[in-house]
Amino acid sequence: MKTYEMLYITDSALADEAKDAVLKKFEDLIASLGGNVVSVDKQGAKKLAYPISDKTDGCYVVVTFEAEGAAIKEIDRIAGLTAEVLRRMITVKA
Repeated sequence: MKTYEMLYITDSALADEAKDAVLKKFEDLIASLGGNVVSVDKQGAKKLAYPISDKTDGCYVVVTFEAEGAAIKEIDRIAGLTAEVLRRMITVKA
């Protein structure tokens, strides 16, 4: 298994419970696909470089996890369908 990092941005106006629910959703998804969450770094609210869906602030979260390559496509697909996620990016951690 390789180690990956997923950075995703949620709307900063969301309640803390909603932000935690999104994080739990991704942790459960990774586990269900045979992966393992190594660490979670909640970086908090930051100003976006440019507006995304008329939002100027977003909460950044970096999830480091181990998974098989086939699982990455499904994780990216689910992240794209999640309404609370404004942007996401998954990279291989070197």
